[in-house]
Amino acid sequence: MGRIEERFAHLLQQGEAALIPFITAGDPDLGTTVKILHELVEAGADLIELGIPFSDPMADGPTIQAASERALANGATLAGVLDCVRQLREHSNVPVVLMGYYNPVLHYGAAQFSHDAAAAGVDGLLLVDLPPEEAGEIQEDLRRSGIALITLLAPTTPRERATKLAAVGEGYLYYVSMTGVTGAKQVDAAGIVDEVEALRPLAAVPVAVGFGITTPADAAAVADFADGVVVGSALVKIIAEYADSPELLDQVGGFIRKLKEATRRSSQ
Repeated sequence: MGRIEERFAHLLQQGEAALIPFITAGDPDLGTTVKILHELVEAGADLIELGIPFSDPMADGPTIQAASERALANGATLAGVLDCVRQLREHSNVPVVLMGYYNPVLHYGAAQFSHDAAAAGVDGLLLVDLPPEEAGEIQEDLRRSGIALITLLAPTTPRERATKLAAVGEGYLYYVSMTGVTGAKQVDAAGIVDEVEALRPLAAVPVAVGFGITTPADAAAVADFADGVVVGSALVKIIAEYADSPELLDQVGGFIRKLKEATRRSSQ
């Protein structure tokens, strides 16, 4: 059993949903990213999604697009992202999932990336623009390295396809709560509860919900019916606002603690 499976199993016993914060690696710089990762762990993050900065994103709204631009301008590379994970692993076993687009991984080399990512301590990979039907080659490399390839599902995913993908999911399923890009609007928990609750019994792995979760109240509402809660743009906005401030880590930690407390209250 890997770190992702162990963490979700532990949370299930505790009656809690997983809090999964997302940040963009290299924003504002790679050194600060490592500090933020440690702060996320200290504040109660159950898993971490670490964004691979990319110049041409298709699913990210303005907030995360800007974070990628800042990271790339400051010299972030995929090798540098892996080094951030390596440094986190010196002190923490919190599962880390890299999230991004296929181009940087393809350029790095799928087999070499899988090997290096596993050596750094990566647990999962989520590639927004790689359909599961076309992921065979890299999925084989990842499986040999013990890395889960996370699948995205959305309200627009046909029922038959969603059922098929749920049955073969790895790590956890990422259910996108709405159409559009990240940070575009607030989640409508009541509007997706039936879909997520119908999906969970069909899934081989837990189901996490992301997109549009910006407040502790949002997190609590989603944690009532999902196995995990992903928070991205709201956290990235805090990093952007306090990037040059000595308050950065306190602000990040305070926000994560509120979110984690919300998921605990919701699950009791």
